[in-house]
Amino acid sequence: MTLNGWAQIALFLLIVLALTRPAGGYLDTVLSGRRSFLSPVLRPVETGFYRLAGIDPDADQSWLAYGRDMLVFHVAGYALLYLLLRLQDLLPLNPQDLAGLPPDLAGNTAMSFITNTNWQAYGGESTMSYLSQMAGLAVQNFLSAATGIALAVALVRGFARAGAKGIGNFWADLVRITLYVLLPACVVLTLFYVWQGVPQTLSAYVDATTLEGAKQTIAQGPVASQLSIKMLGTNGGGFFNANSAHPYENPTALSNLVQMVTIFALGAALTNLFGRAVGDERQGWAILAAMGALFLAGVAVAYWAEAGGNPLMAALGVDNSAGNMEGKEVRFGAPLSALFAVITTAASCGAVNSMHDSFMPLGGMIPLLNILLGEIIVGGVGAGLYGMLLFAVLAIFLAGLMVGRTPEYVGKKIEAREVKFTMLAILAPPLAILGFAAVATVAPAGLAGPLNAGPHGFSEILYGYTSAAGNNGSAFAGLSANTLFYNATLAIGMLIGRFAMIVPMLAVAGSLAAKPKAAASVGTFPTHGGLFVGLLVGAILIVGGLTFLPALALGPIAEHYALLAGTLF
Repeated sequence: MTLNGWAQIALFLLIVLALTRPAGGYLDTVLSGRRSFLSPVLRPVETGFYRLAGIDPDADQSWLAYGRDMLVFHVAGYALLYLLLRLQDLLPLNPQDLAGLPPDLAGNTAMSFITNTNWQAYGGESTMSYLSQMAGLAVQNFLSAATGIALAVALVRGFARAGAKGIGNFWADLVRITLYVLLPACVVLTLFYVWQGVPQTLSAYVDATTLEGAKQTIAQGPVASQLSIKMLGTNGGGFFNANSAHPYENPTALSNLVQMVTIFALGAALTNLFGRAVGDERQGWAILAAMGALFLAGVAVAYWAEAGGNPLMAALGVDNSAGNMEGKEVRFGAPLSALFAVITTAASCGAVNSMHDSFMPLGGMIPLLNILLGEIIVGGVGAGLYGMLLFAVLAIFLAGLMVGRTPEYVGKKIEAREVKFTMLAILAPPLAILGFAAVATVAPAGLAGPLNAGPHGFSEILYGYTSAAGNNGSAFAGLSANTLFYNATLAIGMLIGRFAMIVPMLAVAGSLAAKPKAAASVGTFPTHGGLFVGLLVGAILIVGGLTFLPALALGPIAEHYALLAGTLF
């Protein structure tokens, strides 16, 4: 590890912290329906959408109605995207004459993008037409991100409101987030990426002749517009198979920094929105502090593991001073590769600028662990906040058990109903991860997937289902996942990981919104200080450790000790 590496990590953190409060204030303004600096231009567009769709944006919805509309919206999105992918060979904007996707891959991809997972069992430039990229994948990148933010705000309203029957209006939230937040930001980001050298064109791929006289096809397309939302919306699906390791998708050190910052920008800002909504910004900073503590620990371990290099290579006399460079871009090196990997898995982004499958065992364990913990370390836009708030409910409940008091969080009593729904939401993704991983490790179709045998092969399977149910989308790329078995089981994992968590979470939001606010007393446990932050981090690690430690022991931990044994014998 070097001082320069840590300086780059510190720069990233400072930029994210500087953006948190102003971005949180803007989100609060937009989602409460107040006038913003974009209102003179966008308010007529917003009201036009409502009139066209027959929506009353002021109609408050119960949690059941909010959830119903959200689910119906996603069913329609899945059907439209599936049809687009299947029929892309018959549709325009397909200059390479790419074929329509087979049923299992189209179904997997449609599920992947409506759930904000962006798992890609295909190479983008060799599979997707420009129309599929723009009207299919990029559109769902906007809508899945907007849905995540809307759901987080619905839960925030549950804490902020008292004696209320509703938690907001799904359609109004969706329109406002897309129109006032995601679209304007992505216009600016797209222009920035074009300036940095990212293509934005509808022209066909370019044929070039190399110095050796061989023919090379250089893929291009409308990359910048998809790149902007893929990062800001923590979607992660790359236009190119190599994702943000591709020079057309991440050409410079500055584009790399901006991509990392935009992954965290909205997730961090939502913690500030939470504090503003409950009338105490310190509550939001406490949530962000818990996220930050887990993030820094992960960065330290991943950077240490990758900077140390591969001991087997050192034993052969290979210079390891640059760290473990397998699967990494030389221009980013070990520090920025490790940082990017931790960022993209702490959020539910899944974009990569290096290959996680080539990380050292403990370096690769950190991205895996980030997803296993629920991606609540800033997390996906919206999903990170509502996941962390569910853990806050659990932590407060545990604290109440220890002191023999009815637990309270930001003025709301946490009772049996909220705890039951919270546990349903928290335990749904682990059920999908461990269940499908267990089947894949014994089924012939599952065992045909991993490239490697032994602990690393198990890690490839475990990472695949973790990424799917965690709605992340990154992979240990040694897993050959474009098969009927993996396309089907991973799609089901994405479905469970997204919606089996959302529905109980909305039930918690509705229950909390109906409760009165309890005034703080001398016996109220303060939830804005270091003690609460420590309790929250402890609850996350205890639940994660009890749930996943055996699986980690069979995978990356066993692989680490096998590597050490290889250096000794």
